[in-house]
Amino acid sequence: MDMKKLIAPCGLDCFNCTVQEKNITEENRQRMSKYLNLPPEEVACKGCKPEDGRCRFHQDCATWECAQKKGVSYCFECDDFPCGLLAPSAKGVQYPHNMKVYNLCRMKLIGLDAWIEESASIRKRYYEGDFVVGQGPIIKEE
Repeated sequence: MDMKKLIAPCGLDCFNCTVQEKNITEENRQRMSKYLNLPPEEVACKGCKPEDGRCRFHQDCATWECAQKKGVSYCFECDDFPCGLLAPSAKGVQYPHNMKVYNLCRMKLIGLDAWIEESASIRKRYYEGDFVVGQGPIIKEE
């Protein structure tokens, strides 16, 4: 699988997503079917690049449209990066939107291949880490 085809222009790591077609479990398929009001067989996502910008969570993505118009594969390649389309919000966060700019900055700094290698640990810290001011999210050792 070409991981680069499963990185959204906005910096989301689709290849690590729990609804991505290669990762989805039957339990998650049933839960998301109810949440998205879709038949279970239509829940699994291929990623926005293979779907020409379509996402299971929303149909019109301004970030996708912008990247297409500007001719960039990833937002960090744009002269206007970061812009308001990537601005984080603490209200109503349901998926890793706030992680986008961090991911894009890391991609720009260390390159796509190195970022792919560390992306799973970034996602783990984002969802499971305890936020410590000045240290970011940390995973407590068990």
